[in-house]
Amino acid sequence: MHKAAIPNPALQPFAFLIGEWNTVGAHPLAPGTPLHGRSSFKWMEGGAFLSWYSEIDKEGFPAGIAIFGSDDTTREYFMLYFDERKISRKYNASFQDGILKWWRNAPEFSQRQTWTITDNGDTIIGKGELAKDGTTWEPDLDLTFKRIK
Repeated sequence: MHKAAIPNPALQPFAFLIGEWNTVGAHPLAPGTPLHGRSSFKWMEGGAFLSWYSEIDKEGFPAGIAIFGSDDTTREYFMLYFDERKISRKYNASFQDGILKWWRNAPEFSQRQTWTITDNGDTIIGKGELAKDGTTWEPDLDLTFKRIK
């Protein structure tokens, strides 16, 4: 084990995510179709980072991997994302008062997600939006996470 493979104190607010989750959601590209899937969150390198694996059981919705980290000087959070389409993105993130947000602002494709934690940490309500021109926001993937006990 490497000496730096230890818990990152800045990521402790994310500890409630650890575990397995069932998801159900909606997306404008599949109107009226519930999107079922799974997510899991695990500590990496002894807690230095947090990983998130996600998949949806519908063709056209990619499986993805994300890694959360922090900057102790600026007190900011970040998420690096990669999926089976070979798309990789960097998101800024925040977590405050039971609300986890992540977003990216890019001229040709911006995204933002707001996750509201409820049910004593066993349910997450996620609302997504995207902007193809950087200014006009429209609905994106909405997901509800239910912890698998």
